[in-house]
Amino acid sequence: MTIKGSCHCKATTFEVSEAPQTVTHCTCSFCSKRGSLWAYYVPEQFKLTSPPENVSFYRWGSKTIKHGFCATCGCGTFTETPDWSTGEPDFDNPKISVNSRLFDDFDLDKVEVVVIDGKNLW
Repeated sequence: MTIKGSCHCKATTFEVSEAPQTVTHCTCSFCSKRGSLWAYYVPEQFKLTSPPENVSFYRWGSKTIKHGFCATCGCGTFTETPDWSTGEPDFDNPKISVNSRLFDDFDLDKVEVVVIDGKNLW
């Protein structure tokens, strides 16, 4: 089941290959200010369907994660990140985390929210 998503102005559009089983609410300083609920995918499950120049990136701290946002309206869209499931960055297993709040025609209220205490972890 392909799910499509877009930023507010629709200049940045994307799709993922399936619905998330859970979404992550991270409490770190960046994610909490951004208000995202992250759905994680392997790169093959994510497709940017708008021109790549419509996306700008922000890196902070260790500069390990590329935080994407629409270059027009500023909505935080997706990130390119190593897998952090072991607590350390696994650069051999990249992930794409998608701001699930941007999914079109998707009932996000039916998906379990997992909280990560990013405020105290890093």
